[in-house]
Amino acid sequence: MSIISVLDNPIWNALNTGDVVKNKGNEFVKHFDINTAPFIGMSNWDEESQLKIIELGQPDREWFLLIAASINLIEQLELLVTMPIHQFVCANLNRELIKNKEIELVPLNETHISEMLILTALTKPGPFSVNTIEFGNYHGIFEDGKLVAMGGERMHVANYTEISAICTHPDAQGKGYAARITQFLAASIINKGQIPFLHARTDNTKAIEVYKRLGFELRTTVNFYMFKTRQLEML
Repeated sequence: MSIISVLDNPIWNALNTGDVVKNKGNEFVKHFDINTAPFIGMSNWDEESQLKIIELGQPDREWFLLIAASINLIEQLELLVTMPIHQFVCANLNRELIKNKEIELVPLNETHISEMLILTALTKPGPFSVNTIEFGNYHGIFEDGKLVAMGGERMHVANYTEISAICTHPDAQGKGYAARITQFLAASIINKGQIPFLHARTDNTKAIEVYKRLGFELRTTVNFYMFKTRQLEML
């Protein structure tokens, strides 16, 4: 599959553009700190390039990859999970969709990390760790002093900014919180001169419907891979 957009290889391109300061790898293999995000990127995924992952010397780490191309992992890398993921881009945000704009969105900071970790562990919107908040623009909704919904930014790929970690506590669903947060984040990204994009599991039909009503359009379906270095038995 030919690469026709920076979003076809978003991790590599994020670590070469908007998130370049977060690269903890090298010029061939780029990745985030393990406490920020599990993502890894390379410009090419041929056998020779994949061997450079082994050279990083992190045998216990699980790596996440999002890419439009189909990847065949070398023997030294063990595939743990693979699935298709829809990628959406918002060129024309529906700013009138959300009726209840009185829902208070609270900026989240380091003092909220423990609550954010609890919420994301419960709802599983995607990888979220202690330093993920450093991607920026995280906002939440509170009920009776408890964080019940949140979302923020993740990868910054050239003139695109990803919306991520959109989630709502099961007890607070059905109130439009996720849609409100997504709309707010998309508007703030557009106001900065960027284009919002996001990813969703292909079976997450409720979220996909919300995204479409907000003006997000399916750009493509990328491949998600989770893998680690294979532990070869010593002879």
